[in-house]
Amino acid sequence: MVWQHSYDPLGSPIASTLAAAVPMVVLLGLLAFAGWSGLRSALAGLAAAMLIACAVFGMPGDAVAMAAVHGGLFGLFPIGWIVVTAMFLYRLSVEAGAIDVMKRSVMGLSSDHRLQALLIAFSFGAFLEGAAGFGAPVAISAALMVGAGFPAVEAACLALIANTAPVAFGALGTPIITLAKVTGLDEQALSVMAGHQLPFFSLLVPAWMVCTMAGWRGLVGVWPAVLVCGASFAVTQFAMAAFVGPALVDVVGGIVSLVAVATFLHFWRPVSTWRHDEGWMPTTHAQVAIPQGADPVGRIAWAWMPWAFLSITVFAWGLPPVKAVLDGRGILVALPLEVVAPEFPVPFLDGRIAKVPPATREPREIERAVYRLNWLSAAGTGILVAALASIPWLGLRWRRAWQIWWDNLVVLADPLATIAAMLALAFVTRFSGTDVTLGIALTGTGRWYPFFAPLLGWLGVALTGSDTSSNAMFGSLQRVTAEQLGLDPLLICTANSTGGVMGKMIDAQSIVVAATATGTQRREGTILRRVFPHSLALATLMGLLVWLQAGPLEWMVPASSAP
Repeated sequence: MVWQHSYDPLGSPIASTLAAAVPMVVLLGLLAFAGWSGLRSALAGLAAAMLIACAVFGMPGDAVAMAAVHGGLFGLFPIGWIVVTAMFLYRLSVEAGAIDVMKRSVMGLSSDHRLQALLIAFSFGAFLEGAAGFGAPVAISAALMVGAGFPAVEAACLALIANTAPVAFGALGTPIITLAKVTGLDEQALSVMAGHQLPFFSLLVPAWMVCTMAGWRGLVGVWPAVLVCGASFAVTQFAMAAFVGPALVDVVGGIVSLVAVATFLHFWRPVSTWRHDEGWMPTTHAQVAIPQGADPVGRIAWAWMPWAFLSITVFAWGLPPVKAVLDGRGILVALPLEVVAPEFPVPFLDGRIAKVPPATREPREIERAVYRLNWLSAAGTGILVAALASIPWLGLRWRRAWQIWWDNLVVLADPLATIAAMLALAFVTRFSGTDVTLGIALTGTGRWYPFFAPLLGWLGVALTGSDTSSNAMFGSLQRVTAEQLGLDPLLICTANSTGGVMGKMIDAQSIVVAATATGTQRREGTILRRVFPHSLALATLMGLLVWLQAGPLEWMVPASSAP
């Protein structure tokens, strides 16, 4: 028997919304203010979500339990798999001494932590977001910044703040592609619309990140480099989104930004250098020149090569033809589907839940619940291939590499359990319809809805940890609401994705990944408190931009190709 969502089970929109909010209040409250660990907070939030789903929303208990199992498995694979393999590659580099060489090479460009953050967290992180997404940029860039001498919590926070503006075009444009499928809007039109919103924030986020780290004085001291970093990415983001499509926006933009900043630093230096451990120092000629005891070019290339392997593999793994082959769906080369990407319908859940209007444009939409174990095409497997190629390159013995792998799993046991619990909570929220109840509360804002539409996407990413999932969850709701209010569906639906990116830094999954990568487990609450104001402020600014684009700036909205 199919169970239908009820978005107002208590017969009072206010009471139903408050009930739907209980799990997130429990999770974030315990994490941020009660000093609980990420795992304990996630388990408490999960228990609250399951109780609300059953007792208030009337979801069958066996379906609730299987939704939690489904989410937990998804948390372990593919999300946890990315964390495991990324940290394995990082620990291999540490073991071989390559991280120290990388640190010295980055200091050869600049010993200033502000400039290093631009290179690693924003530019390189944007490339990784475009190629892989799903936690890889935060895990890798945060770990690299720790290796470069950043305080661990600071590195985690900066990686989270930087991983915003590129997210809508992450994983080769998956969020925009998903939004097009869900809403029925033209994919290229959505890409163009996102390209008319996000470049403003691509200019803003590098400056925001530096100001967060070193204050207003710190920003003023490096504003030319900040402008080069943000402008090179923003211009590329705009052009690629408008004239090419969503797939390669971040990959090309990240590379252009990285090369632009590195080249600029050969000709320009700040008057004063700033580092977390040493504070302000005058930038002397000695610091501009190659540092004493610097490594030869060949040694630097040796140290960076594992990350070149990483870039190549995650990019290749994301290409549609390669992904099709690895998923067993290649036209010329077809691997056995049941071996490389077996699918398992989730019992008591698959085909048993139905979404109803206004969450869907259909009279009734049956929810599928199929767990795909695409172990070969998963981004984490691409990272693992890079790590395996790096073992002989770094001169490590296979026996020692195996020990590092095992030690890595032991260290990550609690974080993996936390990620699984976080995703279990997200899946219970999704399948029970409590997320839609929260979203509907924002749709009652009438003429102010263009301001709140990005906040709905922000809420979706905060709940699910994924801009793609937020688009799948709220895309139809955004279009239905836009049409009912006489607003442009293209603008409002795109706002779900571009506003959602600002929620990426506060979703529990990303926070756990950042804490794990920097070795700051049990300090997730500290990280959340640090980044939450930035997330809300940026989401509010996006809301203001969308509101303006619905009024005086409506000329920025391209013609929609909606059917």
